[in-house]
Amino acid sequence: MSAVAVLAADGFETIECLTAVDILRRGGVRATLVSIMPTRDVVTAQQVSITCDSTLDEVDFSEYDYIVLPGGMPGTKNLRADERVCDLVREFALTKHVAAICAAPSILGELGLLVGRRATCFPGFETSFPEGTFAGEKTVVVDGNLITASAMGQALPFALAILGDIAGDAAVDKVRAGIQL
Repeated sequence: MSAVAVLAADGFETIECLTAVDILRRGGVRATLVSIMPTRDVVTAQQVSITCDSTLDEVDFSEYDYIVLPGGMPGTKNLRADERVCDLVREFALTKHVAAICAAPSILGELGLLVGRRATCFPGFETSFPEGTFAGEKTVVVDGNLITASAMGQALPFALAILGDIAGDAAVDKVRAGIQL
C-alpha cells in the first residue's frame, strides 16, 4: 500500500493540509502528518495548533511514495527555507511523486522541477515557473508524477486527485459517496 507524507511547517494553510490527510485516510491510504519544525507541534496560518504524527527527523522516507506540500504563508516560505525539505522534494520529483497546492508549487518552480511540465498555483506565485508551464487558475493539474492545485478552494479536488493516483477510481468513488460529493 502506498504511503503519503504531508509536510507541515508553521504557517501552513489549514484546509489544504488537513483535507489531504482526511481524504487519503478515508480512502485507506497511510497518510502521515509530518512536522518540519523541531517538535510535532505546528501552528497554521489561521492560528490553529496541530500536533503532527511525527517530525521530519523521525520519518523513514524510503517507506513513502508521495510527499504533499500544503500552501499558506508563511508555511510555504518555511518549507522552502528548509534544505531537508528541498532535498526531499527533488528526490520525490525525480523518483516518486510530489503534490503541492496554493503557494507551494512555487517551490517546484524555484527548484527547477517544472521544466517541460504543466502546473498551477495561487495567482502571483507562478513567477517561479518556466515560461509556458502555468496551466491556469482555479484548477488541479496532474502532470505525470506531479499534482498541483491553485488554492484552498481546490483542496478537495486536489486530495481526491492524489487518492485517485494512488488507490484508483474505486477508492475515489467510495470516498465521494461517503462524504456525499
